[in-house]
Amino acid sequence: MAAKKQIEAERIVQAACEIVEERGMDALNVRDVAARCECSTQPIYLCFGGLGALKREVCERIRGCYDEYIAAEIGSGRYPEYKASGMGYIRFAKERPNYFKYMFMRDTTADSVEADEIRFRREAERAMSYGIDEEAAIRMHTHMWVYVHGIATMYATGYLDWEWETVSNLLTEEFFAIKEKLFGGDNGNRD
Repeated sequence: MAAKKQIEAERIVQAACEIVEERGMDALNVRDVAARCECSTQPIYLCFGGLGALKREVCERIRGCYDEYIAAEIGSGRYPEYKASGMGYIRFAKERPNYFKYMFMRDTTADSVEADEIRFRREAERAMSYGIDEEAAIRMHTHMWVYVHGIATMYATGYLDWEWETVSNLLTEEFFAIKEKLFGGDNGNRD
């Protein structure tokens, strides 16, 4: 009897992530994952019990990938932390459009929004570094998030491909315009 080929759960998740990155979450199915792993569907069902559990694992990987983009942009030191988080968000949309679409361009009414609320509050806290209180930071971040999300969406859908310096300048200009409108000053800081 020939030895059975063992397919590791990690390889299955990797194959599923590749499919989502190439064609989007709606394209993910057990047969395509099995084909990519060069196995039957059985190992996928043995490891995950079905497509639902595999999708949950893929979602965790996508969230982790997003967090890596934000951390890398902040860690680069090119921008102040709050701006870097916005630049990371846009870079994620540009470089990983199907991941971005899954995270930020789908109906989430049936999902738990707890993780999204935590992420939003974390970003608003970064805005507090500009000397504004929590309530003001939430207002500021709400305006900035809408603006950043608009640019990111245009990247993710292939609508535009601006030079990175243009994006950076636009975020700076919008930040100070919103800050002036909401709080009456920019404290002379133009980062």
